[in-house]
Amino acid sequence: MNVKQYIAARAAKELKDGDIVNLGIGIPTLVADYIPSDVNVFLHSENGILGVGPTPDPEHIDQNLVNAGKLPVTVLEGSSFFDSASSFAMIRGGHVSVSILGVLQIDANGRIANWAVPGKSVLGVGGAMDLLEGSKKVIVTTMHTSNQGESKIVKELTYPITSERIVDLIITDLAVFAVKDDGLHLLELSPGVSLEEVQQKTDAPFQLAESFNKGKEVTA
Repeated sequence: MNVKQYIAARAAKELKDGDIVNLGIGIPTLVADYIPSDVNVFLHSENGILGVGPTPDPEHIDQNLVNAGKLPVTVLEGSSFFDSASSFAMIRGGHVSVSILGVLQIDANGRIANWAVPGKSVLGVGGAMDLLEGSKKVIVTTMHTSNQGESKIVKELTYPITSERIVDLIITDLAVFAVKDDGLHLLELSPGVSLEEVQQKTDAPFQLAESFNKGKEVTA
């Protein structure tokens, strides 16, 4: 299991029976492969699928079956297909239980930037804003630092904000944070990661949660 798969597997542990779950582009799409066998959820893709299954093997790829990130997917028995308007009506109507999103930055209050990089062209907002406003729970999955080694968990956003709605949980390769009214609470460290490393690589202030766990094991 590589680092991104580890993050996805940890996020999958947060899902409960009956959840309707939207998986964003990037690390979130990997979550489909790590849903616990005893948990039944309905994976939603905003291009019009409810009932997305695990990633297909290369020999079983159907070019007509892709998610919102244009990656090949499978569908489970009983899945349904619909147009984009119906898909976004589900999101805006509050029918998505959990959205798992990738980010460019998260600020000290739990607000995120994940749709535009200053100075670079943007094809469109996609579903980012709708998912934040319409989902009952939002989980962020991301590497703790950028490719340049800069913290993605920052005091203040320098990229365009996606929504004023704060997320509920942040899962990185180093740690898991809950977002509360008074800021970020460190819930657990990834195995082999020290508190000092997280402090060094986190620009935003945080406090230790009462249930702080120094290395929760995650298995596929």
